[in-house]
Amino acid sequence: MNTTIRIAVPSDAPAMAEVIMRSWEAAYENILLPEYIYEKNNTRVELYKRVITDENSSSYVILQDGEIAGTMKLDEATDDDLSKEYCEMHYIYLHPRYFRQGIGTFAVAFAVNKARELGKTYISVWVISENINSVGFYEKNGFVADGTIKTQERGKPVEIMRMIRNI
Repeated sequence: MNTTIRIAVPSDAPAMAEVIMRSWEAAYENILLPEYIYEKNNTRVELYKRVITDENSSSYVILQDGEIAGTMKLDEATDDDLSKEYCEMHYIYLHPRYFRQGIGTFAVAFAVNKARELGKTYISVWVISENINSVGFYEKNGFVADGTIKTQERGKPVEIMRMIRNI
């Protein structure tokens, strides 16, 4: 199997939306309310058609044997308390049929290399605290919770925690 990652282009938007919809349905099934997932998924295709432009420089597609298996976003850190030494991995989503095949780990390694190229020292990521699969994935890939927690409204109040990796 051959995994590659490249910058997303406008024609990728529908496949990216599809990956995120299926990923949310699987990953958040017992965490977020089904109606919230459904509501968010109904906006995905139009959202990605709008945000994935020719000027995109931070959203990527993860290809497995030429097929879009996942998507990720890596950009400047958005948290006010983090220095310019930080990059933020806004998300990695894989289609469920590509779960647990090492593709997410490959994506993290890609993100680490990109962050280094940008002169960064750390990567941050926010994870729903209840999502033990994601928390475990990030821990396995060298991230540790830094103690920063906030509550977001995602159909119900949900606790999210920030995890950091030194690169």
